[in-house]
Amino acid sequence: MKEYQTAVQKLREIVEKYDNIVFFGGAGISTESGIPDFRSVDGLYHQQYDYPPETILSHTFYRSNPKEFYRFYRNKMLFPKALPNPAHLKLAQLEQQGKLRAVITQNIDGLHQAAGSKVVLELHGSVLRNYCVSCGQFYDMQYILDSEGIPVCKKCGNPVKPDVVLYEEGLDEKTIQAAIRYIKEAQVLIIGGTSLAVYPAAGLIDYFNGDHLVVINKTPTPRDAHADLLIQAPIGEVFSQL
Repeated sequence: MKEYQTAVQKLREIVEKYDNIVFFGGAGISTESGIPDFRSVDGLYHQQYDYPPETILSHTFYRSNPKEFYRFYRNKMLFPKALPNPAHLKLAQLEQQGKLRAVITQNIDGLHQAAGSKVVLELHGSVLRNYCVSCGQFYDMQYILDSEGIPVCKKCGNPVKPDVVLYEEGLDEKTIQAAIRYIKEAQVLIIGGTSLAVYPAAGLIDYFNGDHLVVINKTPTPRDAHADLLIQAPIGEVFSQL
């Protein structure tokens, strides 16, 4: 416990000292808001679905079996009642204080923006944005929730697709380049709530060359050995003490 408190105190000192901090986060920051990480609970989904989540959330599956894709998507990817937790709120506060330059997230839930963060780079898109594949008409999350089967555009009748990067789809190049720029220029990079298992997103960490690499995650990551500060604990719990 003493070692943990010492680590939190060191993080507090780093945050106080620097004003060019970048946060790189993943599913672990949202699990504390009640959004499950589907990788850690595969067994639950196998009771209801004939395919693993990675298969259902692929571009091929979306094209070949859209009804089943949307059944899973509505049930397991949309959480309209989820609220930001202390980690989201603290990051937004650090941005307002001029300390945090950007949040780079693998999450698609929009909770960083809901907490008040302005500079949020969403590597994998957002469930809050949906668009007609034909005319580009925008639809919000509620439209998907209220629809049945394959959601279609009210204007032209063509399918509406979530603005989410599915497996087999490429990341947005502008978002990637912006993330690289922020990480390259950062004095401090805080990695939080991610196992760093998903590429190419996890590879962005390679561009960091600043003063302090901080890793906060409940389980080990490939970057633990490179971290100046390693805290194996829930990120919301850690950030609530800053």
